[in-house]
Amino acid sequence: MLLEIIHETQYSYEPNVEIAQHITHLKPPTSATQEVINTVISINPPPARQTEHTDSYGNICTYFSLQNRHSELLISAKSLIQTIAKLPTHALTTASAPWEDVREYFRYHSKMQWDPASEFLFASPLISPRPEFSEFARANFTNGRPILEAAIDLMGRIYSEFHYASKSTDVNTPALEALKKREGVCQDFAHIMISALRSIGLPAKYMSGYILTTPPPGQIRLIGGDASHAWVSVYIPAINSQGNLTQGVWCDLDPTNNRWGYGSPGPDYVHLAEGRDYSDVSPIRGVIHGGANHAMKVAVTVRPHE
Repeated sequence: MLLEIIHETQYSYEPNVEIAQHITHLKPPTSATQEVINTVISINPPPARQTEHTDSYGNICTYFSLQNRHSELLISAKSLIQTIAKLPTHALTTASAPWEDVREYFRYHSKMQWDPASEFLFASPLISPRPEFSEFARANFTNGRPILEAAIDLMGRIYSEFHYASKSTDVNTPALEALKKREGVCQDFAHIMISALRSIGLPAKYMSGYILTTPPPGQIRLIGGDASHAWVSVYIPAINSQGNLTQGVWCDLDPTNNRWGYGSPGPDYVHLAEGRDYSDVSPIRGVIHGGANHAMKVAVTVRPHE
């Protein structure tokens, strides 16, 4: 599937901003499930300096600084992505190890095998493993259940029990509050699921990107009417010929839409960035001098390329 993505962010400042430095996560990477045909970021006013680097999670980061006074800032990211359909994932749940074995695989002991997924076991700025999350997860992670089967069940439970309510939360809403309210948006559902998995000793990471939506029958696709999306990736260690666990693969699960798959929930998804939680992958962040009062508008369009 060939998808065109336009992500525009506009800031208006009062009074003017004197100087600013920003970093963005707006360029998708090429991966096993997508190929970047083209991606470009336009910034107005033009920055005095602009550089690009890849962070420790493999995310493409664009840094820029503005040295001149400005009352508005427009950041436009345009990408053309060829997504790649994956093999059917049915019946793969039986190949995954019991979740308790995976927990023990990551529990520290002498001469243990290092697995890079260990980084996604612990607390992070927006994820705090707590007894409430552990109790929530254990309803699905029963004794001896394969980890992937249990994770898919947990995803489906969030999908069915939680209410998607736009503007009911913001980027600073704690996952525990969203768990108690049983409502939120995709970011909240991802944080809840990650918190639940880490609270029982399983690695999970935050995935950000986009999903192609379908307009209602008889209506045209609205330009700028889409939004960024968030989902979860859980780590599934492999089982070697001796029956021992070893380094495995990540499986993506979207509790907002109850969809999952290895590498991506589907060909209508575009992966943008990944990290421990939203704070690692926020589309734009930075510091400004001035502009005490400011407003932000975001318009996202995801559509098939014509």
